[in-house]
Amino acid sequence: MKERNRGRRGVLGAPVGAGGDAANGEGVTVEMGAARKAKRKLGLRCTARVSSPSPIVSSVVSSSAPIITALLHGPDRRGLVAQVAGWISLRGGNILHADQHRDEEAGVFFQRMEWVPEGDPAVDVREFAAFGDSLGMKTDVRVSTERTKMVLFVSKFDHCFHDLLLRWKAGDFAGDFVAVISNHTDLENVTKGYGLPFHHVPVTAATKPAAEAKQIEICKQYGAGLVVMARYMQVLSPEFLANVGCPVINIHHSFLPAFAGGKPYHQAHERGVKLIGATAHFATAVLDDGPIIHQDVARVTHRHGVEDLVRKGRDLERLVLAQAVRWYLDHRVLVYGRKTVVFD
Repeated sequence: MKERNRGRRGVLGAPVGAGGDAANGEGVTVEMGAARKAKRKLGLRCTARVSSPSPIVSSVVSSSAPIITALLHGPDRRGLVAQVAGWISLRGGNILHADQHRDEEAGVFFQRMEWVPEGDPAVDVREFAAFGDSLGMKTDVRVSTERTKMVLFVSKFDHCFHDLLLRWKAGDFAGDFVAVISNHTDLENVTKGYGLPFHHVPVTAATKPAAEAKQIEICKQYGAGLVVMARYMQVLSPEFLANVGCPVINIHHSFLPAFAGGKPYHQAHERGVKLIGATAHFATAVLDDGPIIHQDVARVTHRHGVEDLVRKGRDLERLVLAQAVRWYLDHRVLVYGRKTVVFD
């Protein structure tokens, strides 16, 4: 998706005057203390703009304070930014980040708001969701104190497996891995070395329905809020995706939609491509066709063989999958039809 910011304006936790869409003639003035007074003497107006990729940021917040993050999208209309910021401000909230995007073709408005509530976060979460409904917006609200639990699916390839778990151990993710599920036993001992339970669930064509039922049972046992496929070399069925109860992020070793399916590096080599890529996307019932979260590429030439492409691809897969997981856990990914809006 090509995102174009429309010069919207926001506030830094202050009461809002006439905020909203600059294209609709709206604006928000932010008091700037001594600097504002000096500018007034010169006949200047002091304003703060919110426009991707430079959202407004407030630095007045305790590191231990709970933070609420909301994703909204729906039909665009005048004054949405002002209404959302005003709702937060009137309840004493301190806005940390505000970012928005408008789909020009569809006339749909997307917004991400992050703020510290004055009172009980649970109350703000519940009431803001109702407020979003009143605006005709689809709203997803989370609080930072509720960390997402993740179950890692893996087969034999271990590069993404190790990368994710090392990043988790280093505190890079706003969520926690709680279990590993594999159709092989190769990574059982190393999984236990990371302090995680390992569940071996063999999968064959004949046993696939029963195996997936067991996998779903395990995911629900651990309260999984996200399944991450770290080169899990099985296709998840529509029944699994419909019943697991949480999103599934997959890493595909090609620059989708090119070279979907098996052995994409071999396909790329046969076509003599000059770029190879990796794609992190949400898993859907259609193979390798889910909404794309993140992609990256590396240059190759005719001198590179299949093994070279595989080696370069492994590096891409690690980085792309880790970034996609991080963005999801930070509540930056908004799914919209077959696409995503990522507030990075």
